[in-house]
Amino acid sequence: MYDIDVDNPAAVVDAIHAQGDRAICYFSVGTYEPFRDDAGEFPRRVLGRRLARFENERWLDIRKRGLLRPVMEARFDRCAERGFDAVEPDVVDGYQNRTGFPLRGRHQLRYNTWVANEVHERGMAVGLKNDLGQVRRLLPYFDFAVNERCFQYRECGVLDAFVDAGKPVFGAEYRVPLARFCERSIAHGFSTIRKRFSLKAFRRTCSPAP
Repeated sequence: MYDIDVDNPAAVVDAIHAQGDRAICYFSVGTYEPFRDDAGEFPRRVLGRRLARFENERWLDIRKRGLLRPVMEARFDRCAERGFDAVEPDVVDGYQNRTGFPLRGRHQLRYNTWVANEVHERGMAVGLKNDLGQVRRLLPYFDFAVNERCFQYRECGVLDAFVDAGKPVFGAEYRVPLARFCERSIAHGFSTIRKRFSLKAFRRTCSPAP
């Protein structure tokens, strides 16, 4: 499985399929990314605070789904047209952050459910990225989970609900060495890799138990 950016051309997706692997389409549905070719299509009134770690990005007011719908639906269409098997919609936990908007859990549930349904309508699977506080409510709508640093923050147990439902969990750790999470990852039934924050090709994988 390769989780790659939406801007990759169909030829890259085809090459992944030629290897017998699957391609997941990545982009943020919860933040404004100024480097996207559709960045100019976001109305200014949906743009909130800048993100702490990614200061070029700004939070989106997910309550204004009618304003966000054209941009997001075009991105879902792009993923489908390029042959992706699934979508990883990122940054779906704005309600837990200082966004500049009075977002609540109910707003996030409504938005995340809408995202999942839109992806399914286009014949692709969809993964829940982080948002551990709403796992049980969102589990019926998402086909797999993608998580960052659950072993570092000791919060992986919440994701067992996906495994119990027969749905895979894919994880990435950035600071915790393999020796400290592989055995536990295998015990949970997760597929976890070690990456660098740059998200370049480097990765270290856990060997399955004998």
